[in-house]
Amino acid sequence: MNWLKSLLSATRPHRSFARLDNSGRCRAFRQCAQPPVGDGWVEISEIRLNWLHQVLPPDARVSSPATHSRVQPLLGI
Repeated sequence: MNWLKSLLSATRPHRSFARLDNSGRCRAFRQCAQPPVGDGWVEISEIRLNWLHQVLPPDARVSSPATHSRVQPLLGI
């Protein structure tokens, strides 16, 4: 019965990420609910195996919403 509940419960959708090397070429893919830990990971719209070892096309990246800090910096100190 628990497996049925797990099937019907809401889960976070998996997002797609690509790990880029220093030259901007794709070295790995990953699908997970949270962004992977480490440098070089960018969110992409989908995983295409022909992007592996290639520079990602400009429209492959997902533009993330800008995050702004609510804390105002102290001036004059």
